[in-house]
Amino acid sequence: MRKRTKYIIIHCSATPPTLDIGKEEIDKWHRQRGWFGIGYHFVIRRNGAVEVGRPVMEVGAHAQGYNAVSVGVCLIGGVDSSGQTKPQNNFTPQQWESLLRLLKTLKARFPEAKIIGHNEVSNKACPSFDVQKWKAAVGL
Repeated sequence: MRKRTKYIIIHCSATPPTLDIGKEEIDKWHRQRGWFGIGYHFVIRRNGAVEVGRPVMEVGAHAQGYNAVSVGVCLIGGVDSSGQTKPQNNFTPQQWESLLRLLKTLKARFPEAKIIGHNEVSNKACPSFDVQKWKAAVGL
């Protein structure tokens, strides 16, 4: 069990916008990597549906070095359809609405937690957008 929550870390699944997957597929991928299950606490599908992955107070497996102090939220999408898997902010309006609603709920539960993108703690493009600019734009 996580003892404290310092961060809420936003991720993307690094899948093209045409691939509508959810927690079941990610759980399968993570198990294939040798993990005991999905590493994210929440997954936001293309239609905006929020699926619960790991129980929110369990330590996740989504951001090396930060798992013991963070909640992981994964947006489905984040790369283009060219087959080159280039980062692309291609999230749907429903995903943005659900992300904002979920983050407000998580901040109410963990008021001390800082909302960041995975790319702020790892050398990755994930989540394919600037979380800090988005937060400022939506007043979060």
